[in-house]
Amino acid sequence: MTLLGATGVLVVLVVLVVLLVVVVTAGVLVARARRLDRLHVRTDAAAAALAAVLDRRAAVVRAIAATAGPVALTDPDRRALRAAARAVAATRAASDGGLDAEREAAESDLTRALGALDTAALPADLAAELADAHVRVSVARRVHNDAVRDTRALRGRRMVRWLHLAGTAPAPRYFEIAEPGPDGGTATPPSMRTAQDAVRVIVVDDDGRVLLFQGIDPARPAEAFWFAPGGGVEPGEEPVKAAVRTVGEETGLDVDPAAVQGPLWVRQVVFEADGTTYAGRELFHAVHVPTGDIDTSAFTEHEARTVRGHRWWTPAELAVTLDVVHPHQLPDLLADPRALEPGGVPLAIH
Repeated sequence: MTLLGATGVLVVLVVLVVLLVVVVTAGVLVARARRLDRLHVRTDAAAAALAAVLDRRAAVVRAIAATAGPVALTDPDRRALRAAARAVAATRAASDGGLDAEREAAESDLTRALGALDTAALPADLAAELADAHVRVSVARRVHNDAVRDTRALRGRRMVRWLHLAGTAPAPRYFEIAEPGPDGGTATPPSMRTAQDAVRVIVVDDDGRVLLFQGIDPARPAEAFWFAPGGGVEPGEEPVKAAVRTVGEETGLDVDPAAVQGPLWVRQVVFEADGTTYAGRELFHAVHVPTGDIDTSAFTEHEARTVRGHRWWTPAELAVTLDVVHPHQLPDLLADPRALEPGGVPLAIH
């Protein structure tokens, strides 16, 4: 075979390989685009189903608030339920039935108002309706958040991001609300522990980056999330001292209490870990530290089991990430340079 003939064969082989790669890549892209479209449809359907069961719960609440007779609610209970139901209706109308942050907060307030009720004082049919509504909300929310998790995970793939396969569709958001026990009768059922106040510390280095840990719930290891260092406030301990202590324990950083700002933000949290539901309040502080290494060797057994790693994030990276970050408002808050400056009253966040 002549040199020219060998070269021609080589060129043909290269062209065939390139064509094969193009065809395979195109097939993968089409498959991912179709799967992404199906996931968005699934997420939209789950959101609609969740909104429907929340509407049903609101209808049950209105019926409860209208009860009369010997098992009637007290006037304060009635007013609290009516106010919470009106707030839910207002946020529903403002969001056109959607599941935005305002509705999230209103639904959590409604849950807390219901948790204060003595369901034994309700007519049996309404008590049963309320218990059923709570179960349906819990199941629908889990289905919705699972769909959001899968959609965000695929949207986060490099190929999907680089080629903008998601188009202009907004990234779906999780819907996090307080949930009472299945009986609907108490704010803290037997499986729920009411935690003491906790502190979270926004640790910022010389480059303006924020330190976050990546955590998991051992019961759902696929659902990773990012959170700020911190922990529980011991009885009699000042929040600033708790911030210094927990940052030292979790990062190895020696923080001067005088350098700790805050509390800047406050939020009520309800979350599940290892099959137990926790409810409590988190106070957010901030501290600037020199750029350096993080030492996690003092982690407890639980922390070592539930924390996968840590990372310094720039505000720009947080603004575009599809990863789950707690609190959800953190990227928006850090977009304002004044967010970490001390103020008069802590800002309520979710």
